[in-house]
Amino acid sequence: MEHVILLEKCIWLGMAAVGFAVLFNVPSRALGYIGIMGALGGILRVLMIHNEISVIVGTLFGATLIGFLSIYFAHKSHCPPPVLAIPSVIPMIPGKFAYKMMIGLIELSGDIDPVTYTHIMSETLNNCLKVMFILMSIAGGVGIPLLIARRDTAKGMRLKRRSWS
Repeated sequence: MEHVILLEKCIWLGMAAVGFAVLFNVPSRALGYIGIMGALGGILRVLMIHNEISVIVGTLFGATLIGFLSIYFAHKSHCPPPVLAIPSVIPMIPGKFAYKMMIGLIELSGDIDPVTYTHIMSETLNNCLKVMFILMSIAGGVGIPLLIARRDTAKGMRLKRRSWS
């Protein structure tokens, strides 16, 4: 892949992440970090797809990178890690596959012959499964690093006692 195209994708991925952060009213001190995380996580995904690794696995690794970077940048920006991570992974949402899935569902509702129906059903189910697994990869990739790095354990938390009388 050409370096110029890679740099262009980095810029667009970072700008998309910053755009969603602005939409979610994230503090301005965190926008630079979100742009960096969106660009790095997204470009890792692009590179893995370019090297013929599954889009699902590429998304998992990109989201995991964003999850770990959000913990690191949370200390620098004084924001909670989810505030940084969520806008950064939104550009990874599988819009193309979801669109193809919805178009397939609409086509299936019409009158079509059985051979075409089977073909469209197969493509629609394939796109549906890709959407589901990519979304699970995003959730797991962001969530697992946040759970691993969490300082408060269940053992250390204090429970408030209620008096029922």
